[in-house]
Amino acid sequence: MSDYAWTPTPDYVENANVTRLARINGIDSLPELRARSVADIGWYWDAVVRDLQLPFRRPYTQVVDVSAGIEHPDWFVGGTLNIVDACLTRWTRDAEAAARLAVVHEAEDGSVRTLTYAELEDQVRRAAAGLRALGIGRGDAVALFLPMVPEAVLACYAVAWLGAVIVPLFSGFAPSAIAARLQDAEAKAVIVADGTVRRRRTVEMRPLLDEALTTCPTVEHVVVIGNVTAAPPVAGCIDLPWDELLSSADGVADPEPMTAGETLLLAYTSGTTGRPKGAVHTHAGFLVKTASEVAYSFDLSAGGVFCWITDMGWIMGPLSIIGTHANGGTLLLYEGSPDVPDLDRLWDLVQRHRVSMLGVSPTLIRTLRTSERADTDRFDLSSVHTIGSTGEPWDPDSYEWLARDVFDGRVPVINFSGGTEVGGSFLAPYPVETIRSCSLGGPSLGMDVDVVDDAARPVRGQIGELICRQPWPSMTRGVWRDEQRYHEAYWSTFPGVWRHGDYALVDESGQWFILGRSDDVMNVAGKRLAPAEVESIMATHQAVAEVAAIGVPDPKKGEAVWAFWVPRPDATEDVSDELRAMVARELGKPFAPSTVIRVAALPKTRSAKILRRAVRAAVLGTDPGDLSGAENPEAVDGIRAAAKAL
Repeated sequence: MSDYAWTPTPDYVENANVTRLARINGIDSLPELRARSVADIGWYWDAVVRDLQLPFRRPYTQVVDVSAGIEHPDWFVGGTLNIVDACLTRWTRDAEAAARLAVVHEAEDGSVRTLTYAELEDQVRRAAAGLRALGIGRGDAVALFLPMVPEAVLACYAVAWLGAVIVPLFSGFAPSAIAARLQDAEAKAVIVADGTVRRRRTVEMRPLLDEALTTCPTVEHVVVIGNVTAAPPVAGCIDLPWDELLSSADGVADPEPMTAGETLLLAYTSGTTGRPKGAVHTHAGFLVKTASEVAYSFDLSAGGVFCWITDMGWIMGPLSIIGTHANGGTLLLYEGSPDVPDLDRLWDLVQRHRVSMLGVSPTLIRTLRTSERADTDRFDLSSVHTIGSTGEPWDPDSYEWLARDVFDGRVPVINFSGGTEVGGSFLAPYPVETIRSCSLGGPSLGMDVDVVDDAARPVRGQIGELICRQPWPSMTRGVWRDEQRYHEAYWSTFPGVWRHGDYALVDESGQWFILGRSDDVMNVAGKRLAPAEVESIMATHQAVAEVAAIGVPDPKKGEAVWAFWVPRPDATEDVSDELRAMVARELGKPFAPSTVIRVAALPKTRSAKILRRAVRAAVLGTDPGDLSGAENPEAVDGIRAAAKAL
């Protein structure tokens, strides 16, 4: 077990946003604040609204009402607002805040665009007017098929301004995946970029949408943004160039007043099979939760620069936008691959834009570790105040390389875990507490989470299911138009308790760890084994860049462990036998992989999460499901060929 831990300085604790929240409520410590936040969830979420001064046009009369059951809570009862009130218009009333940078965009070629809060609101107002002229109004679904460009932010707020529903789509989706989501949401309009540039190649997006639209009769309008071509051709009668949208209509009224529980966005899960699930998020719920995450977990204040390497189509896209602007921060968008022109691109971004909150994935950091220590020493990273991480478990070597070697142990890693349906985090450390290597700290404030066995009994020191016993503001209001699926997915295992589908562990010191999805966890001779337990050991070998461990049916053990590893660029030898021996030594011979295979690449999403279920499908010769969200789907073929060659 690693002995590395982040320990905050007294100055760090004194100036943290979460310290302010505790003190104004007469609370002396984070453990006390955690306990009170779940002892009275109504008190806590009301305290968040007051502390962050989130504006409600009509005040709510009750924080939460669960009279319809825990599955269907009503939050901020009687209140009205629009997220634009909190994220834009309140800042533009003050001259100093209005002049602050709201959005900074850098493309892969190094070109930069910026928008102040005043400029952002002006363009959002014009975009909303243009959409209203097209007939878009309250409750209409508008899909955004966009890379991380300023127009993605503008479009989000313009749709919300009108009370319409935002439907973010991953910029790497194939036509079938786009069509499935447009059909499910019954989208009335789509805002699309003609393309983007990634790894110096132009990736066309508009043709993919055109193919999808052949089976999407509800779409009446397509707004086209010239991202790679200044004036992309208009392909059909329903098309409208973005520039025309901004100039084609008169001014629009103030943002539509929305009741607290009205739908803001549909966030679709990236499931590998079946019809995608649309998680329903509301104006008040998503605003309050994301604003609190960015303020308290990531400790961002007005003027801070927030950058998360992600995509508009995943929940971190909307969370980054709304959470940053609700706190008066600057959002840095990077459009492109973080390894172009080389592996120093991330550090260069941090230095030039003075990033204060840097969001990364463990897989990205594992990739960057192939660069030498001297490379990061060349950059001024002193602006970084917190590091964010989500999506997958860490291995200690990569975590500590980032925290201790790159940032000299002066910056906390806020490794948080939640999901699309959560609208934020279940678990998160806070920068004012000691954080052990790879830890998730503990329950996020206001989140009554636990780890339980199959009988819903709390367990410590052993793997169990992650559950939540009370509702929270950004909890999905259901699966869009599929109540039965909502209940089956989250409420059917333990009645009256949310089951998230993750395996977790609380160790003897009270630190929390996520060990992977329940359906990824292996059952070896009756013992649960998380992929992360195997992968973190193998990743310590100097020849290994990435690892994926899966369970394969075995007549004796129930499941046997198979592991696939990707070598570092300078690794020439096949060290598979050494890796198997390492796992046997650390976990015991019964858990050593029966098969260890060197491969050229592992299939990953664009946000760098390894698609273990696709790896398993390749080994078993079954359908890997929807790979439209994969960065490199061809890696599945490589694994399939390697498995057949055994």
